[in-house]
Amino acid sequence: MLRTTTSTTSRLARLSNSRIIRSSNPICVKSTMSVPDQHIYPHATARAAQTVEQHQEPQDLFCPFVQRTWIALEERGIPYQYKEVNPYKKEKHFLDINPKGLVPAIEYKGKALYESLILMEFFEDAFPEYKPRLLPDDPFDRAYVRLWVDHVAKQVVPAFMRTVMAQEPEKQKENLEEYYKALRAFTDKVKGPYFLGEQFSLVDAALAPWVVRDYIIAENRGYSREAVGDKWKAYAEKVETRESVLKTISEKEHYAEIYARYLRNEAQSEAAKAMRAGRPF
Repeated sequence: MLRTTTSTTSRLARLSNSRIIRSSNPICVKSTMSVPDQHIYPHATARAAQTVEQHQEPQDLFCPFVQRTWIALEERGIPYQYKEVNPYKKEKHFLDINPKGLVPAIEYKGKALYESLILMEFFEDAFPEYKPRLLPDDPFDRAYVRLWVDHVAKQVVPAFMRTVMAQEPEKQKENLEEYYKALRAFTDKVKGPYFLGEQFSLVDAALAPWVVRDYIIAENRGYSREAVGDKWKAYAEKVETRESVLKTISEKEHYAEIYARYLRNEAQSEAAKAMRAGRPF
């Protein structure tokens, strides 16, 4: 059994010989300045609470970038524990191994890795004995999955965030149409029920956190799955009911306080600041 150490401000997370460190904020950040977001500390509820209890630490997983890393761990069955860090007041050990202060991050044999999509591929390379794999064996299929993971990262997620943060009605409508366009392009390539067919893959895990959060723009920006199309609706319903996804989400009301800042364009995360500045994140 893996041993957990805890303190009032952080929790240990081990991934076999690694540690995965996550933020308690909805968007993963590296800022250490004093901002309103740092005073919000949500906690795990529902299935997410049960899952973290199984891994010896009661905590939430609000950040969508971290959630997809968690989904990958659950899909692969890789042993892990978490260490939670305050994204605005990072402890010395975390910064010693990870000077950029990015989360999610893992410590593996004294070395740090970060960026959620890179971590998900690292799990594939470092733990081949854990099945099922999220990348296909065929080189072309692996490259094809990566191609559409890139689409999720560069088209789908930014359009979602712009839709959330837009304040003027016309801009909200414009960004929502951009989001629909990105989703339709993705959906055209979905074989069903998942992207590659029966196999749940890296691209499904990469997109899943935004699928389960789309009620935010449905309730506040006029989004509907039906507007994207029946194929997208069926895909989204399949993804959001996947066991690894169900085990890593909290109750909707616990997202409300955090995402309210994004809906008012007041969030101070690095992702929010990048969106306002027109920079990639």
